[in-house]
Amino acid sequence: MAVQQRATHTGLEDLLARPLWESVFRRRTHRVSRGASVAARSMSYDSPHRPQPLGELEEAVLIALTGCSGLSMPDRPFEDPRDHKPIMAKPNLNMVGRTAGSPDNAQGTHFFMINDSGTYYLRKLPPSPGAGFDPDTLLERAGRAKVKVLDRRLDVAEGMRDFPAYLDSNRFLSNLPGTTVFLPVVDLSHQYINALMYLLTQPDGARPTFVDDRNLYRPAGVRKWVRNGFLNPDLKLPLGALGPMRTQVEADLLLQNMMLVADAMGLGAWIHASINPQLMLGDPKFSRTYGRMLGFDFVTPRFKPADLLRWQVPLPKYATLRAHPVGLRAAGEHLIKGACPPNYPSMEAAVDAVVQSKFGKGGIYEDKDVFSRIYKDGYAPRYLEEAGEYDQRVIDCARDVCVYIHATHGRFPAHTDAIHVPGIWLQTHHVETEYYERFFRNGLTDAHRAHAARWKE
Repeated sequence: MAVQQRATHTGLEDLLARPLWESVFRRRTHRVSRGASVAARSMSYDSPHRPQPLGELEEAVLIALTGCSGLSMPDRPFEDPRDHKPIMAKPNLNMVGRTAGSPDNAQGTHFFMINDSGTYYLRKLPPSPGAGFDPDTLLERAGRAKVKVLDRRLDVAEGMRDFPAYLDSNRFLSNLPGTTVFLPVVDLSHQYINALMYLLTQPDGARPTFVDDRNLYRPAGVRKWVRNGFLNPDLKLPLGALGPMRTQVEADLLLQNMMLVADAMGLGAWIHASINPQLMLGDPKFSRTYGRMLGFDFVTPRFKPADLLRWQVPLPKYATLRAHPVGLRAAGEHLIKGACPPNYPSMEAAVDAVVQSKFGKGGIYEDKDVFSRIYKDGYAPRYLEEAGEYDQRVIDCARDVCVYIHATHGRFPAHTDAIHVPGIWLQTHHVETEYYERFFRNGLTDAHRAHAARWKE
């Protein structure tokens, strides 16, 4: 979404003119939404208003922040200063840019939007060259991004808002009628494979030997790679230490960007603990009590006696302790598809799919048109020619690690989930201005006070 034209809307004009410095330093959490009442002893408050949902344009601005904002700038290829050998220079999983950084531009973060009309999955649309920051464009793109997955607000049944559904006092103000909530869900699986390959592009002697800290620290499918000298046996890296490969960081950064913009618009904005992620995705351990909720596909590994030692699972009937989400389908379409079985027939196929998405037919590094729009003066073909790709040994070794993980632990990844939920979400809403005027010296900004007049639709 390129901000090239002046907005033809008072609220948008004001948003574009608001200084970033002011937005950052005046940002404060406003938890009390229009129409909400608060029981808080001497600070108790009864709202005289009805809940007031966000307008379509207000939501469209926030939806735009979840999508793509242009093209990235790969400042490579690099050379090792010691011997001038080329360093692998094609680590990215995407070439489009987003409003927040992502490790290897993996962009594993998916967003759901929850409001009074339902619960929506938000497609990540490609950037629109030359599109203006105007109401028509924002509304049109928001309409294309939204996929309704529930015809109601995602929530637990009435009377069930206590823990483990909601945390502490959040149950009184979170996800209320009139609010719009943005929920991030992160696919770790593709970047897990990509990051394994990236680790294996290190120079001779610096490639680690992966060991399994859930299996007596044995080599994680890499014995032959140690024997042939590709990996350094003295440089051991436990799979558990890899965790989510930092892929989840993108979600936190995007939420902060969205909070700053919502606040600058004069909306209330509140990042806080979401509904328990396992409940929300539909984990089989909780679905009997809370329902299928978002209805993610879950995989439960077959119980093995070794799981008692590896994962402290004592009996087969407790195998669901290790169930994890692997994707989401709606109307037969995979909206989120983890790079693992059963979405692929094997881990070999999943790894090959990630490699093909980068270097195969239709892969991001085969799209010469995209690179011609990134570089100027003929640098695009030079980059594509000069930038190194993966050595075949890198791909084969990473594939062996992934196959080992799935064969040994019955799921991929094993030491983290394929689909990770950070456990936080952003609530946006119209502010109960009288509440903040009554109790706080600097409870509102000029943007909050003028919001109704500037954003009326």
